Amino acid sequence: MPTAENESPGRAKAAQAAPSMLLLEALYDGPEAASERLELDFSYRTKSRLRARLASGEEVGLFLPRGTVLRGGQKLRARGGRVVEVVAAPEDLLEARCSNPLELARAAYHLGNRHVAVEVGSDAAGGWLRIQADHVLEGMLAGLGAAVTPLRAPFEPEAGAYAHSHPHPGDGSGARIHMMTGR
Repeated sequence: MPTAENESPGRAKAAQAAPSMLLLEALYDGPEAASERLELDFSYRTKSRLRARLASGEEVGLFLPRGTVLRGGQKLRARGGRVVEVVAAPEDLLEARCSNPLELARAAYHLGNRHVAVEVGSDAAGGWLRIQADHVLEGMLAGLGAAVTPLRAPFEPEAGAYAHSHPHPGDGSGARIHMMTGR
């Protein structure tokens, strides 16, 4: 149990409010299999302080280094050693497809220019961009000639240019994603 002497005031207060709450404070990349699942949409996976529930219904407190971005499949270690797997929850997205690579690049440029988190992918039908549902951005993409389709799926946007080669010490993932939506 955290105390005011060895923990930050916020942690001590949260622990006092819910003494039986499982505390998740570290990423875990070891071989131990997860015994629990924590399903979160992307906006919650960007928060370093969070109160949530495991798939089992147990309440947890998430206390990670600021700037940590959790990805589906990552594992966390709780106090006491339990391992929890992060699951990317399905959420409302828009998928944009274009008739050629130049139009897709143009759409990606305009989304990036607005600092929008974007997932980039491809399948047998070609390349696509996915963003969180937003009617203004949907109109912009359609105006650029993209075929825009709503869908419900897990969202795993790109981490950013610097996250891959220059991770920031102590943030867990190196990811720095700007969330510029009004949510």
